[in-house]
Amino acid sequence: MPNVLVVYYSRSGNTASMAKSIAAAIAEEGLVVECKKVEDADIDELLDVDGLVVGSPTYYGTMAAEIKKFLDDSVRHHGKLDGKAGAAFASAAVTGQETTVISILEALLIHGMIVQGDPRGHHYGVTSLGKPGEQDLERCKRFGKRFAELVKRIAGE
Repeated sequence: MPNVLVVYYSRSGNTASMAKSIAAAIAEEGLVVECKKVEDADIDELLDVDGLVVGSPTYYGTMAAEIKKFLDDSVRHHGKLDGKAGAAFASAAVTGQETTVISILEALLIHGMIVQGDPRGHHYGVTSLGKPGEQDLERCKRFGKRFAELVKRIAGE
């Protein structure tokens, strides 16, 4: 059965709320999923998953330093994540969440990961402004479901 790691950093709880909603939607699709704060994730776990979803709050239009460090540390597995599914999400107080998602996706693409856009709604990855409301969490569920479907296709399920 395919498995997914959702890793995130959250200071206010907004990104954590999104991460949990995304992870729940992935699990509902029958995949094994772990949802971890970045400080609790081990970079070596990336070798054992079929999909990776990374979430961050937006600080000055980009990812939090904690997420950047995690991605920087992933360099030791360069070439070993090729062909796995990847996705990103972000929260922001005012603006910049789209550039945050793109900055995370750049790292995943350099690893050779497969990233799926969304022709409806949030094209690069789901985002929220402030505390995620009901509509934001519904978008997270849709994002998680679509990601699970991608992982299944890649895994041949």
